[in-house]
Amino acid sequence: MTEPAVTYDYLRDPDAIYRRSFEMIRAEVDLSGLPPGIDEMALRLIHACAMPEILSDIAWTPDLPHAVHRALQSGKPILSDVDMVAYGVIRSRLPADNKVLSFLNTPEARAIGQTKQITRSAAAVELWLPHLEGAVVVIGNAPTALFRLLELLNNEGAPKPAAILGFPVGYVGAAESKQALIDSAPAGVAYATLKGRRGGSAIAAAAINALATWEPA
Repeated sequence: MTEPAVTYDYLRDPDAIYRRSFEMIRAEVDLSGLPPGIDEMALRLIHACAMPEILSDIAWTPDLPHAVHRALQSGKPILSDVDMVAYGVIRSRLPADNKVLSFLNTPEARAIGQTKQITRSAAAVELWLPHLEGAVVVIGNAPTALFRLLELLNNEGAPKPAAILGFPVGYVGAAESKQALIDSAPAGVAYATLKGRRGGSAIAAAAINALATWEPA
């Protein structure tokens, strides 16, 4: 005897799911006090992790939306610490067919890591140097990548990116690297981050996807 099919009552329409998701977020958190561009980024970050409580831990510089907009409009690349972030960037939202670069899995990054006895993530940051000036950096995994970037900028005269979206995740160094970004981002470099241990590739990708489509009034 054939068992009856199991059915579930759930929303199937993708547009309706999308619309309802953002309606629910806006019902739970008040984004009205946030500046233009930052409000949309915060909405997307909350959507990416389903945690409205992160709102109070999001930190940013007021010039962030304009900095990202100018960089992408001028064709500057997006530099990501891991392929997961790069894959999460919605290319159709990029205004100038911007390159999205990740060097984590290159032989050069492995060689630098072995030679300097540093993580491959930190080593890959050194390969950003020819592309770094005016770029948008998106870090969604490795605290060592964010620490190494700040070392290069603050101690070794590396070219300045337009913006750093710093969302490394984890128990070792994540909170500390993000606090370092808040405390010591070079003058003229815009940033956004999420204080504490929380972060990740999905959140980092959500941040750049939100800001990539923002237009100044």
